Amino acid sequence: MMKKIEPTPRHVAIIPDGNRRWARAKKMEPWEGHEAGAKNLEKLVSFALEKGLHCLSFWGSSLDNLKKRPFREKKALLDIYGRYFANLADSREIVDNEVKINVIGRWEEQFPESLKKTIQGVIEKTKNYKKRILNLLLAYSGTDEMVQAMQDITGKYASGTKITAEIIKENLMTRDIPAVDFIIRTGGEPHLSAGFMMWDSANAQLYFSEKNFPDFNENEFGKALTDYAQRQRRFGE
Repeated sequence: MMKKIEPTPRHVAIIPDGNRRWARAKKMEPWEGHEAGAKNLEKLVSFALEKGLHCLSFWGSSLDNLKKRPFREKKALLDIYGRYFANLADSREIVDNEVKINVIGRWEEQFPESLKKTIQGVIEKTKNYKKRILNLLLAYSGTDEMVQAMQDITGKYASGTKITAEIIKENLMTRDIPAVDFIIRTGGEPHLSAGFMMWDSANAQLYFSEKNFPDFNENEFGKALTDYAQRQRRFGE
């Protein structure tokens, strides 16, 4: 029997594709697309808080983004991160809504010390908040996360230990956050990438928007949430 899913997802994850294409269409530099995307993210976080979403995850960059992009674009991207996290540190909205901020991925290996210090300050400031969660995935790959988890498990547990779903979750970068209910990918390409949150998204609903991320505004986010609320699932029946 078909069952209607809960009208509001507890955990929404966004794959924000299309910043560079948005900039190209406007004859702008790639980093100007990333700048527009960062400004849009601020609006979407506010919208998510208004809608009562408990957990919002945002894939800011993959490992490949940081390793393969031209130096000037990478430098501009890191500068955008610095300003974004500085704004988060001073955000009244984050404090009033008691939003815990997690930064997930290999950013500590990839980012300069000044940026790491800014990010660590935001994490420390919000670590005791419990009402809402904002996860920013930086220098992150789901495939890398799973490989690292398997390596950690191999080193931690005795030979013959029964590996359970709980043990796997405990060793993921995402160990402290709930499973993903709803994945939204912008940019008009209907696929996932790099094993994005592969363990946590095992039962997630998917939504693909034709809008490039800077144009995926609050109205488009609202359409996606409405679409989710209207869906039905069998839940294995």
